[in-house]
Amino acid sequence: MARAQVTYSFARDKGIVVIPGRSDLTFAVREGADPAALLEARRVTGLPVHLEAMNSAQYERQLSESFGQGRLDGSAAEAAAGTGGDLESLFDGLPQTEDLLAGDTEAPIITLINGLLQDAIRRRASDIHIDPFEDKMSVRYRIDGELQEVFTASRRVAAPLVSRIKVMSRLDIAEKRMPQDGRISLTLGGRALDVRVATLPTRYGERVALRILDTKQALLGLETLGMDENTEKRFRTALSEPNGVILVTGPTGSGKTTTLYSALAQLNTGRVNIMTLEDPVEYGLDGISQTPMDHKVGLTFAATLRSILRNDPNIVMVGEIRDAETAEVALEFALTGRLALSTIHTNSSAGAITRLRDMGVESFLLASTMRAILAQRLVRRLCVHCKEAYAPPPALLERLGLEDRADLTLYRPVGCASCGQTGYEGRLGVYELLLVDTAIRRMIHEGATEEQIERSAFAKSDMLFQNGLRHVLSGDSSAEELLHVCRREAWFGGSV
Repeated sequence: MARAQVTYSFARDKGIVVIPGRSDLTFAVREGADPAALLEARRVTGLPVHLEAMNSAQYERQLSESFGQGRLDGSAAEAAAGTGGDLESLFDGLPQTEDLLAGDTEAPIITLINGLLQDAIRRRASDIHIDPFEDKMSVRYRIDGELQEVFTASRRVAAPLVSRIKVMSRLDIAEKRMPQDGRISLTLGGRALDVRVATLPTRYGERVALRILDTKQALLGLETLGMDENTEKRFRTALSEPNGVILVTGPTGSGKTTTLYSALAQLNTGRVNIMTLEDPVEYGLDGISQTPMDHKVGLTFAATLRSILRNDPNIVMVGEIRDAETAEVALEFALTGRLALSTIHTNSSAGAITRLRDMGVESFLLASTMRAILAQRLVRRLCVHCKEAYAPPPALLERLGLEDRADLTLYRPVGCASCGQTGYEGRLGVYELLLVDTAIRRMIHEGATEEQIERSAFAKSDMLFQNGLRHVLSGDSSAEELLHVCRREAWFGGSV
């Protein structure tokens, strides 16, 4: 309650902010804070308070934590736009007839967008989907990989809402027949955020997808990605290779970019020249040269990669291998004694080799340059506050390949206020790593099938499904979630 009574603007300007999570009401006080403001905060809260002095840097971090994290608690719109109430009240409070974009910076539609972004960030949403339909407008968040409809509103709100978003992302508001892409840079409680905007014309108007990018969440160390000890050790070994190609594969939204950025953070020692080609650049990396692609002027992955050698790189990260030209240039780049990292869309690590062959890449080129292929998925983590233990039925044990574990106890989601009634909170990584050793290299050169490569590569290590079972057996995820994300493939070895 106290935090809702001390606004973000007050905390930023006066140097006084409530520290959430304390049993007693505690104020962080920035050095040089106005004593009169402290008295005012004490008067407004009407409660006994404790004080904790902080320097400017410490206070900025605390301000970010106090207003930029946590769950929606009724102050979402207030923190973003200085208003009270939740998003439903903002929708209900929209005028019925007047121009929603008219007026000053506190116009209702602007307040609504601010509250919408704040609400999504507080709920840990990665995307916001705004869809106009015949009789309504739907707003959905993608949280932990799953879309959730958070509310609906009158369809009349859609057009001004989309127009305002297009203005913020510097798009052409008059163009409603063609898709457009843009970007919004904003600050939330001291946290720098980027929002990628994509519009698409539909039958009932333009739909908008907003991808929320938080740099701090992306720049993780390899040890924080949730790899098992064996996979992490082997992946670090592959990254220490002086040359070759390392691929990360998986469907959209499986965390490939985060894994690559984490790998680059390990490789970025300051003694090597690292360059990236991305479409678009998602996060800024200190000490690394990042080039965004621009297909309108011919700045493609393949064309840029051909000329990048003149910049003397040691390591290059190519955002995605989409065609045969990019694949061949990346592999030829690795032949010059450099290390290349990239992503490709396939269902398994061995499937990447088949996909590259289908693109027309010669087997001898694959065999001589490929060093490692990491396939990954993300499974939702069970909420620690409400997960429920149960004895799995025989049919489920059979689907998991655990027929001989009749006494096994697993956990399933229930749903509570802490996890938004979903039963899940956060996600965990599931991995399979194919290291290209001498035997695998010979098989690739001889044109071995995907199944033959898998049988040899995973004789002593886990494939995706078996790697994910460790999260199920430890109670961190559910069997249903694993079966939803990973297919149960033939298993040639490894350990659960």
